[in-house]
Formats: sequence, C-alpha cells, structure tokens
Amino acid sequence: MADDKLNWAMPVMRTGYAGRALVYAIVSGISLFAIWHGEEAKGTSEALSMVERSPFGLTALWVVALGLFAYMGWRLVDAAFDLEDHGSDAKGIFARLGQAVTGMIHGALGGLALLLIFGSTDSGEGSKTAFYLAKLMSWPFGEIILGIVAVITMGAGVYYLHKAWTQSYRQKLQANHFTLHWNRLLQAGVAAQGVSVLIIGGLMGLAAWQHDPQAAGGLDKAFGWLGQQIYGQVLVTAMCVGLALFALFMAVNAVYRIIPRLKDPDVMSLAAKVKQMADGA
Repeated sequence: MADDKLNWAMPVMRTGYAGRALVYAIVSGISLFAIWHGEEAKGTSEALSMVERSPFGLTALWVVALGLFAYMGWRLVDAAFDLEDHGSDAKGIFARLGQAVTGMIHGALGGLALLLIFGSTDSGEGSKTAFYLAKLMSWPFGEIILGIVAVITMGAGVYYLHKAWTQSYRQKLQANHFTLHWNRLLQAGVAAQGVSVLIIGGLMGLAAWQHDPQAAGGLDKAFGWLGQQIYGQVLVTAMCVGLALFALFMAVNAVYRIIPRLKDPDVMSLAAKVKQMADGA
C-alpha cells in the first residue's frame, strides 16, 4: 500500500533521474561528437565546461544543477525513509548508505555546474582529481584509504554488471510497451555503466598501488585507458554509445520507476509482466 504522506518524494525522484539522464546524455553526446571529429572523448567536467561555452549554455547548466541536486535530495530521502524497502538489517543499511553516498556524489557534480555558471572554476576534472588524491595520499594510511575506496567503487561496478545480467532492475520499472520491447537497450546501458565504474575503480586501485595520483580520475581517465587498448577507438566509441543508453535508462526511470512504499497496487512491474507472459506461454 502506498504511503500517501511521502508522495511529495515522487516529483523529486523524477526530477533527479531526469537530471542524471541529462548529464550522461551530455557526456556521451559530446564525446561521440569529439570522436567523430578526431578528438578524444570527454570527462564530465570537460563536457559541462563545453556546455557552458555553448549558446544557451548557462540555462542548460542551471537545468543540470537543479536536476542533480534533486537526485541528491531523492537519494537522501530514499535512504532516510527507506522508500525502496531495503530494510534495517546489515544488508539494508549498507544499501541505504550507498544511496546516500551516490546522492552526495551527484550533489557535488551539481555544485560543479554552479561553479561553471558563476565562473569560479578553471581546472579540468583530471587535474582536480589528481590534486585531491595527492592530498589524500599524503595522509597517514592515505593509500590504504584510497585502496578501500577503489575496492568499493569496483564493487559498485560489479553490482551494475550483475544488475544488467540478472535484469533485476525490471522489478522497479512499470510494464508497458516501451519497457517490454526496448529492454535490451536498457540492459546494455546498465552494463556500460558497470564497465565504466569498474574501470574507474581499477584505476583508483592502480593509483594507490603505484602511489601515482595522476593514474586515477573519472570518465576522462576511463576513456583514456580504453583508448590505449587494442582497438581502443572502437572500445571508447562503444563505451560512449553505452553511456548514451544508460542516459536512456535513467530517463525511463524518471518516467516509469516504481517506488515500493509509494506503489500504486494497480501498477504491474516489468519483472511481473515478463513472468506472467512466460507462465502463459
């Protein structure tokens, strides 16, 4: 049964997922455009900086910032009120802490968008990341801390890959014509996000192992690492397409996501619909 007292969280959730979708659409779109013109794929900060320099760039950044802050608010509210019924056991608490951390990370990206709006930043994603990682490594046990963060990040990547493989995300999507017939694109998007997060975590671990903060970074470093492999340009292009599909997955969540504690009993999940169809066959 839906908890009517928490219905105010629904528009926050939808706005948040839409904002996250917009960020991935921007990064993947700009990266594909850059690759098409013989340049390198762009990281999040560089992509947002390019948006800021474009016509209507400030308006777009305001939309991105508001969407990301909404996503942060949604994740914090979700974790606090356990809207997705993770529970209060150890597994549930860990999942809810993960939601809160994810929200704060996206809030930081929203802050970056605001800094670009007000002209308060002039350094790229990689340089800032390396600067802060160097600070972290200078702390006692800093490399160990970074190594732990790397393991957690890689764990998140494995989680996304498992989510794509099992298609467990279908339990929280409404069943309709689009989700039924375009599910493979959603699955590919989730898998691409898993691969990108796994690579970012691996590069963090390499940075800790080699005591080299320049080795770690965000999507820009992941793209750079992929580009150095055999058929690197093909791999980078595939990753950009995959992240565009993850943007689609986020957009679908913005419209069709089911929140267990706010669920309308008449709404059937995609997982339940697929099972019903399989049983009928």
